[in-house]
Amino acid sequence: MTKEDVIKQFTSLKGVGRAKAELIYNKGFNSLEKLKKASVEDLTKIKGINDKFAKDIKDQLEVPEIKSTPKKETEKPKIEKKTAAKTEKDKVEKDEIKKQKTEKKEDIVIVEDEKEEEQKYHVKKKPILSKEQKEKLILRSKINKRRPKFLREEWFRYKRVPQNWRRPDGISSKMRRNFKYRPSKVKVGFRGPKSVRGLHSSGFEEIIVYNIRDLENIDPKTQAARIGCSVGTKKRIDIEKKAEDLDIRLLNI
Repeated sequence: MTKEDVIKQFTSLKGVGRAKAELIYNKGFNSLEKLKKASVEDLTKIKGINDKFAKDIKDQLEVPEIKSTPKKETEKPKIEKKTAAKTEKDKVEKDEIKKQKTEKKEDIVIVEDEKEEEQKYHVKKKPILSKEQKEKLILRSKINKRRPKFLREEWFRYKRVPQNWRRPDGISSKMRRNFKYRPSKVKVGFRGPKSVRGLHSSGFEEIIVYNIRDLENIDPKTQAARIGCSVGTKKRIDIEKKAEDLDIRLLNI
């Protein structure tokens, strides 16, 4: 047996490392059998091994090896042959279970269909507009897209200057004098068509409502209501119900 094999056997013992295994080997214990025959006093002579550690090594070596006993083959349970009557009963039971499952699925589908119908998106009411007004609304949306954002003069230069629009003034103002490298000013040319000016994006004319009586003066064909910001929740609910009865569109619900 080589030295490496013996050291591997020694290191398999609890608390024995590579260094201690080599010390034991160098002291003349060149096999596991010799180590078993050695007394506690012989082991204490080795550097780094005290009485307690020597006893632990001896206890580990004296533990008898447990022989593995062959496992008994478990007897397979005998499968009873089913009679024809039993098989028929099983089939009937399976059919009943399948029917119950299908009935439950149908009930679930019906409930889901009802919920879907409730949650379906209802198309919002649209105003009655002339052909010219519809064309002007499309034109206005195009103008709005290409219209630049109007920013205050020299908003980028100082932190104290906000971005909200103010007319530029001053004899040396580059923005007032329309220099090309300065941003655009508010001009008449940026406005939308006059016939649809002030209308909502849907085409309705907006009318602010504060109570139920204000809804009576609204034409539902061309006008829509917007509930005022100072209106409370209770009154808002009443306005919504009344607007639904009168077929008036509310723009902020």
